[in-house]
Amino acid sequence: MGFFLETLLGGLMAGMLYSLVALGFVLIYKASGVFNFAQGAMVLFAALAMARFSEWLPMYTGLDNKFVINLLAFVGAGAVMFVVAWLIERLALRHLVNQEGTTLLMATLGISYFLDGIGQTIFGSDVYSIDVGMPKDPVIMLESMFPGGILINKEDLYAAVIAALLVGLLTLFFQKTVTGRALRAVADDHQAAQSIGIPLNRIWVIVWCVAGVVALVAGMIWGSKLGVQFSLTTVALRALPVVILGGLTSVPGAIVGGLIIGVGEKLSEVFLGPYVGGGIEIWFAYVLALVFLLFRPQGLFGEKIIDRV
Repeated sequence: MGFFLETLLGGLMAGMLYSLVALGFVLIYKASGVFNFAQGAMVLFAALAMARFSEWLPMYTGLDNKFVINLLAFVGAGAVMFVVAWLIERLALRHLVNQEGTTLLMATLGISYFLDGIGQTIFGSDVYSIDVGMPKDPVIMLESMFPGGILINKEDLYAAVIAALLVGLLTLFFQKTVTGRALRAVADDHQAAQSIGIPLNRIWVIVWCVAGVVALVAGMIWGSKLGVQFSLTTVALRALPVVILGGLTSVPGAIVGGLIIGVGEKLSEVFLGPYVGGGIEIWFAYVLALVFLLFRPQGLFGEKIIDRV
């Protein structure tokens, strides 16, 4: 039982990180109807900015307090992502309003490759580290309840808590603030929202900025775990099944879908992998997403449900 719970908790913590990346897709699609294939590149760009700022600040300012350095690097990278979001909306998406979905999709693909290239041109193409002080040593918990206890990776636990806090803040933002309600109105009906005075262009800039912050937090966590490198862009590919499973327009769906896929991957790899030669964790999420596309293409949460959330 202890081993099962250990695997289950590991899956839940991984699922929260998948949900965090999936939120970037969902937020932009809800507000603008654009499926943002540049989200992975935004994660990489944000992580590169924070990693390099955390290196440059001590070099040029003499600061030696790690907390202050990381805080300033995070703020600086956040400001960079705001500028990136504003430029994307102003220079690209504003001119593609009412275009076909395929055109918008190709535009985000172009933005993705541009961010990949310009990010490495500005910040470099080496593997960089982000050290935000998250402990990496595992800890044994609940020894009194289970023989041998449950082994938990502290870094995964901290990352899951950070992701959960951000998800909670985003939920409050959408439900309780004027801007959040405006974003929901735009997601429901662009023309109706515009008819009551909600400026679509400003809303789109805001939602891209929020997606940029989500990408920054995701990049910070994944960069701390794996190092900041080009492969971070593939993190977005891990989030695609989450979006399909939970529903492309659903913030709660991104959370639930991430948890389901995270747990499913871990349990199937641990308990079924030995019988089929392993590797289930690599393809499990995509097969599950394919099943949903065949039988429930709108995901677990349909449009009508989301409108009431």
